[in-house]
Amino acid sequence: MIVIAQGDRIRHFTVRPWAVALGASLLLAVAAGYLIATGYLIMRDDLINAAVLRQARVQHAYEDRIASLRAQVDRITSHRLLDQQFMESKIAELATRQSALAERSGTLAPLLERARGRGIGAQAVPADALPVPALRPGADQAALETIVPANPLLAPATRPVRAGLGYAPATRSAASTKADRLGPADPLTALSSVTSTLDEIETAQLEQLGVLARAAHSKRNAIIAAARESGLPIRSETTPLDAVGGPFVPIGDISADESFETGIEALQTALDALERTKSEVTAFPIAHPAPGQRITSGFGPRRDPILGRSAFHAGMDFRAPTGTPIRAPASGKIVRAGRNGGYGKMVEIDHGNGLKTRFAHLSRIQVRVGEEVSAGQRIGASGNTGRSTGPHLHYEVRKDGQAVNPMRYLKAGTRLGSHL
Repeated sequence: MIVIAQGDRIRHFTVRPWAVALGASLLLAVAAGYLIATGYLIMRDDLINAAVLRQARVQHAYEDRIASLRAQVDRITSHRLLDQQFMESKIAELATRQSALAERSGTLAPLLERARGRGIGAQAVPADALPVPALRPGADQAALETIVPANPLLAPATRPVRAGLGYAPATRSAASTKADRLGPADPLTALSSVTSTLDEIETAQLEQLGVLARAAHSKRNAIIAAARESGLPIRSETTPLDAVGGPFVPIGDISADESFETGIEALQTALDALERTKSEVTAFPIAHPAPGQRITSGFGPRRDPILGRSAFHAGMDFRAPTGTPIRAPASGKIVRAGRNGGYGKMVEIDHGNGLKTRFAHLSRIQVRVGEEVSAGQRIGASGNTGRSTGPHLHYEVRKDGQAVNPMRYLKAGTRLGSHL
């Protein structure tokens, strides 16, 4: 019981045991809460600091990972840029080389035509057989990624093969054609393949120049040999093809352009020499004046067909019905064209070097004095004019004014026919 006295007033309370227990419990609870709150406040800073440290470690680890990934991306980007620059430089190099080979083909074309015109067969490497690069220097990454996989440069090109003195495209299987359409899997392998193809084309062009130059020299030597066997007094000398020599110069010391220019110069020299020899030989009257007509009287002593006495025949007679075309046996200048006594209607051609030819008993003259004529050109038609017993051609060859046997030159023409 609790008694409270205040002056003359006295109060008293009775405290039951359960109330005391409840009060004690509340007091203990408040004390425990106070202690817990005090402990939390004391430990909160440590917990916060630990959480901050953990967060900082996580953030640092994340930033390190980001930096590592960024470095990897930079390395990959650098590699791609290097690959791009390499691919662009290689494609630009191949494009330049292809252009050079195409220009060489253009330079070769007139020489090959000239060689064919001189009886030396050859077929140029076609310009469209050269791969044409589509990519040029300065292309960006997107263009590179877009163009390179489908670039015609990366498709295996048609490769030349030997065909006589020239080159022709090789036959390709359906499988290889299909593979070409699909394109190569590795651009570097494709670039290597194209480089190899360009090497083959370049080698083929250089070989072609050498083969044609040698063929021109061989043909010229054959013409000279045949002319001398026929007794033609030509001044040209043969070129010894088997006598070779000179200092050793490694092929690597000579650039492709220098080799090509040297080959072009050698071929031009050989063709010029061949043309000079041909001109020298064809300046002689070696062509037949009346092709396909039979000889009825030869050069030299014979019985005169009108007087019946021995006489000298200064030319050859060919059976030729009236109107048969008569042609110049070589190029020259007309010095006579008209009637000339027993010759009847006559044409005389000056071929130079003291050589002249006469064509007598013509029915028609188709040239004028002073006119330049070429070998094989029609100069008139056979007939029966002048001192003649029937339609025929009287043909003479004169050297320095003296009649010589035309058969010597006709035989030379027959022998040389396969070389001219």
